Amino acid sequence: MSENKKTVERYIDGFNKSDHGQVLSCLTDDIQWTVFGAYRLSGKEAYDNEIENPAFAGSPALTITRMVEENGVVMAELTGEVRRASGELMKMAMGEVFIMRDAKIAERRAYVIELKENDYM
Repeated sequence: MSENKKTVERYIDGFNKSDHGQVLSCLTDDIQWTVFGAYRLSGKEAYDNEIENPAFAGSPALTITRMVEENGVVMAELTGEVRRASGELMKMAMGEVFIMRDAKIAERRAYVIELKENDYM
């Protein structure tokens, strides 16, 4: 497995544990994070503040179902679930684009689809 893919796996593991230090160690200082249709963040401080979003309770459970890599870009397909602050369980499917620099994530582009019904989860 490439160093870039190992970084993405370590990043997702850290996110699943809400381990800020582990997540931030996988990022460049000038990280850009876009969740299409929701927000765009720049820099580690803003990223750190979003790791535990107040709209949700506890850590997510994200699973990488596949990863491919080409020319310093890792694309990952994920499934996941997280509790909303209200207690409702949110299930999702995600497509993630990780633009890598020196085996760290320089940009993350997330396509998140909330699932209401799904035979695959």
